[in-house]
Amino acid sequence: MSAVADGFAVREVAGGTLVARRVNAAMGFWARFRGLMGRDALAADEGLYLPDSSIHMFFMRFPIDALFVSSADDRGLRRVVALRHDLPPWRGMVLPVRGAAGVVELPAGTLRRSGLQPGDAVRFDDTATLVAA
Repeated sequence: MSAVADGFAVREVAGGTLVARRVNAAMGFWARFRGLMGRDALAADEGLYLPDSSIHMFFMRFPIDALFVSSADDRGLRRVVALRHDLPPWRGMVLPVRGAAGVVELPAGTLRRSGLQPGDAVRFDDTATLVAA
């Protein structure tokens, strides 16, 4: 899957680790602006993709992890550019991350469990292709 669309999963390529099963994309201005504001939580397997290199935590009600990724290459792979763990609600911003073309906001603790590191390759897979776990 080379283009970003709603309803995809994020998978680490080398080991096949499923990072998030249900990721929606906030592509328009207002969807990106709203992000996760007003929500009470994310489910354990859920995420939100924003085509941005920075995020804010204003008006957030819960902590999140942020996975910053590069643009997709010709095989649909994206590189992990940066990881931000346990970003607290209401406190500040993550300034633009050099080389990031997008960010996946995930429930706090997801990135530590996944074992992802900068430089790792991830793929955005169509959820229709996932085998039930």
